[in-house]
Amino acid sequence: MSKEDMPIESIQQYISKLLEAGELKIIKSEVNPNLEIAEILRRYMYVKGPAILFKNIKGYDMPVLGNAFGSLKRLQIGLETDDFIDIGKRIVEMTKMDMQSGIINKIKKIPEISKIGDIFPKLEKTGPINDVISEPTMSKIPILKSWYKDAGKFITFGIVTTKHPETGVRNLGVYRIQIIDDKHAIIHWQKHKRSAQHSTLRKNNEKINVAIILGADPATVFASVAPVPEGLDKYVFAGIVRKKGVKITKCKTIDLEVPSNSEIVLEGYVDPNELKEEGPFGDHTGYYTPKDMFPIFTLTGLMQKNNPVYLTTVVGKPILEDAYIGKVIERSFLPLIKFLQPEVVDFSMPSSGWFQGMAIVSIRKIYPGQAKKVMMGLWGMGQLSLTKIIITVDEDINIHKIDDVIWSLTTRTDPARDIMIINNTPTDTLDPASPIVNMGSKMGIDATQKTFEENYNRPIPEKAIVDAVTKSLVDSKWESY
Repeated sequence: MSKEDMPIESIQQYISKLLEAGELKIIKSEVNPNLEIAEILRRYMYVKGPAILFKNIKGYDMPVLGNAFGSLKRLQIGLETDDFIDIGKRIVEMTKMDMQSGIINKIKKIPEISKIGDIFPKLEKTGPINDVISEPTMSKIPILKSWYKDAGKFITFGIVTTKHPETGVRNLGVYRIQIIDDKHAIIHWQKHKRSAQHSTLRKNNEKINVAIILGADPATVFASVAPVPEGLDKYVFAGIVRKKGVKITKCKTIDLEVPSNSEIVLEGYVDPNELKEEGPFGDHTGYYTPKDMFPIFTLTGLMQKNNPVYLTTVVGKPILEDAYIGKVIERSFLPLIKFLQPEVVDFSMPSSGWFQGMAIVSIRKIYPGQAKKVMMGLWGMGQLSLTKIIITVDEDINIHKIDDVIWSLTTRTDPARDIMIINNTPTDTLDPASPIVNMGSKMGIDATQKTFEENYNRPIPEKAIVDAVTKSLVDSKWESY
């Protein structure tokens, strides 16, 4: 692999790429991490502005990077691809290999892996993250308070790293983290998330090792938020995205590995029995998430680069930075959805629905009841189990044009016949509308054209479309008009 083909190895290398592309603004005026930075970032995000590097943070020596992934162009730069679906195709290839081998964590033994490159993590004895091994404290990190009624300062882009206690498969997940003091924080990992499940699987309620990565290469950041297939190590997934394995190194005080090129790593543990009230927090639904009980993280060690950059994000009513990451996830996982449900043509999770709120899927319909079959299949796929509303349309509908979707809804849906309500199902913990936390209902809307077998007892209407002769005539004379 030539130097030009090497993947981006760190957030600081990514900053250089953004600067070259005119996608980064540097703010040198003094700014306060208490509310001020968050409001600046929101204003830039809402007008689709650039990434922001704050150089002069009141009370801190460390710069802050925000809105780093707040456009599809920036994500193309960071993930080094113009076609996010190509990532999905590699996911499908891995899935096929897994189905053939049966054991994902032994996939190194599969000869076919050479077709998609050397994607497995590379363990190193040391790396830039080992430049500074200091007294463990969070007091020197410019952690933001984002909203006036937030319970305090929150780490919002920390990659929480854990291992499955039985299989050893590593998970990377982004969960908000409320700071209690210099050595303690509260991790908001919800019941449905894998790190929370790792915690509950510990024998005899043992403590679970946790590393919090603050700033990593873009592919690892993307891997941490992506809903990868169960059992796939997140570092392996990052390698799939990068087409090159992530360089990792051992933590100093706990048995976990972190990217060698991380900016800052907080090492510690969580005691499943030690809970504390977390929140409120102004969340990506546009509402404050109320207080709830979550586990306490205790800091035992800290590693960092020389002169690190603190990566952060802010959330609130859509559309903000997380919407663009979500859109890349949507495109990247389309091939996997189509692999598991071949009739699917396209899939969308509108940003204004904060992704978990609504999904729209178009299908190639060939038999009655197929739309409901697809919806139930999607609700059985990982994080899609938390999606509240699914709308299914025919393949002639462009699901990325909401006017087309509404037209299909109003011309092909009879509410009594075509709306399916399922009660007492898992919901997103952050859903502000569910009757109780983590439990609510789902709605499936079949907006496909119905057939006689689906209780449509009238002739199927013919679409009014332009005839070929008229279309050709007007096309040929268009310039003269």
